[in-house]
Amino acid sequence: MRTELTDTTSSKIDRALLAARRAVGSHTTGLVLTLIVATDEENAYDAVRAATEAAREHPCRIIVVIKRTSRGPHTLRETRLDAELRVGSDAGTGEIVILRLHGELTGHTGSVVLPLLVPDAPVVAWWPADAPDRPAHDELGALAQRRITDAQSAPDPVAVLDERAAAYTPGDTDLAWTRLTPWRALLAAALDQSGLPVTGAGVESEAGNPSAELLARWLEDRLGVPVERVATRGPVITRVRLETADGEIRIDRPAGAVATLSVPGRPDRPVALKIRTNAELIAEELRRLDADVIYGSALRRRPLQAALSA
Repeated sequence: MRTELTDTTSSKIDRALLAARRAVGSHTTGLVLTLIVATDEENAYDAVRAATEAAREHPCRIIVVIKRTSRGPHTLRETRLDAELRVGSDAGTGEIVILRLHGELTGHTGSVVLPLLVPDAPVVAWWPADAPDRPAHDELGALAQRRITDAQSAPDPVAVLDERAAAYTPGDTDLAWTRLTPWRALLAAALDQSGLPVTGAGVESEAGNPSAELLARWLEDRLGVPVERVATRGPVITRVRLETADGEIRIDRPAGAVATLSVPGRPDRPVALKIRTNAELIAEELRRLDADVIYGSALRRRPLQAALSA
């Protein structure tokens, strides 16, 4: 069921949600959290689709906040809130509220969203693009226990990581880090199998990949060895190598969804290492609502070796 509201208020939206639930035969919400998606019109469709798919695993109220900038001489006078509500089959397993803020309301997003949060439930904020410099101090970020950004969407992703490190607050995370979960799991398992001390490491990827930089910082933080950054044609991360006295532990993924894991003294074996969708990444982040201290430690790690080989 879809409901359109023009020039409305937060209280009217809340009442309309209740009426929509009754109309589809659902008098209780059964929602486990609120997911706030702060985006623009250009990225809204993909963001709503990803959030809706993630909500299949975590039933939630998705509140999409879109700031609209009007054109013309009467721009400042046009203060208006429009909303689109989706409940039932149109919203998957949760509810979707798409808010379009015009005029002065664009500077008061927190006040607009606050009455629409699911009562007594955690709040997660996600910026698919154009995230604030200090997410925890943003109006929407201040409402959330977890704040998800994506450095990959920035013009200079690696520089953005340094900015995020300076402004880091427990509860912050980034999809560039979430993309590393399979890589980190494989590397940890390989080290457990070998039992060998690591004397050096290297990460090879396309230039400017924030996940590769975070992976290098994580290895330096956990292993205490310098990590060489090597630029390749990609796509994304293509190889990680750990140097030991018996040879290299290596993960090669030149292309595709299958990588090769090499451990000294053991036969090479193929491992699944696909590039995951944003929906899969968001679903993973919604599984944990506590602070990711490992991410915070890796993000703020000062590189032991700043040079990038070509």
